[in-house]
Amino acid sequence: MTTEELSKVDPDLGFLAEVNNEDLCVLVDYIVKNKDGNPRFTEELTEKDKYKECYPDSIREMLPEVVQELQRFGGNSIVNLFRQKGVPYKELLTDVCKKMKVSFASEASVEDREQALLLKMFDDSVAGLSEEELAKLMEQMNLPTQAFGKQAMLAALQLAVKNSGFMFYKMSVIVANQVARAMLGRGLTLAANAGITRGLSLFAGPIGWAVTLAWTAVDIASPAYRVTIPATVHIAYLRTLHKQTELQDVEAAG
Repeated sequence: MTTEELSKVDPDLGFLAEVNNEDLCVLVDYIVKNKDGNPRFTEELTEKDKYKECYPDSIREMLPEVVQELQRFGGNSIVNLFRQKGVPYKELLTDVCKKMKVSFASEASVEDREQALLLKMFDDSVAGLSEEELAKLMEQMNLPTQAFGKQAMLAALQLAVKNSGFMFYKMSVIVANQVARAMLGRGLTLAANAGITRGLSLFAGPIGWAVTLAWTAVDIASPAYRVTIPATVHIAYLRTLHKQTELQDVEAAG
């Protein structure tokens, strides 16, 4: 499966053809499993021959079927549970952003909307930290805290994440990892990306717990949203990872 081939299924998801199998497996599990690890009543992917041939070791070979199933859940969340026709990822993402009360410009790209979604989840999470926890976090990030009250520290922290590509990547890992723990009972596999996750533990700490609390407070009563929200968060993280990996490769080659 190539990027070009997958782009014909959905032009905004072609990059998934370059993602490692472990990360793709998380995406598939969001689609086919509920929180208890049992098959979802509304999913159709596990009945397909491609799934039976490729899961869990060769996810790339079944990506068209994965994307189509996600599109179908997107259609369900936008209209109702019985709609069978899928929607493009951009429309699915827009619906998730509205559900999560994420602000974005009408002309915003898919990547910009994904980043806005991750930032909203991050902002909601750090807002719940104590002043002491914020100060400790900022010290770990080498940000000044002298004479800062909580609101000033929040503003400085949010600005730092928005202005640093690497800091934004680390934030996306924290958010995606905690959503995976909440929805699948396991975190992400980060060992393969050790080069660009070095120092991540310094950034996690109380934010990881805050993300979990913020996530579990979200009203996702709709079965379709239980798929589309975590799947979209994961795809947003994967795009950020993909971009960060490309930057690292360019720097290494230079």
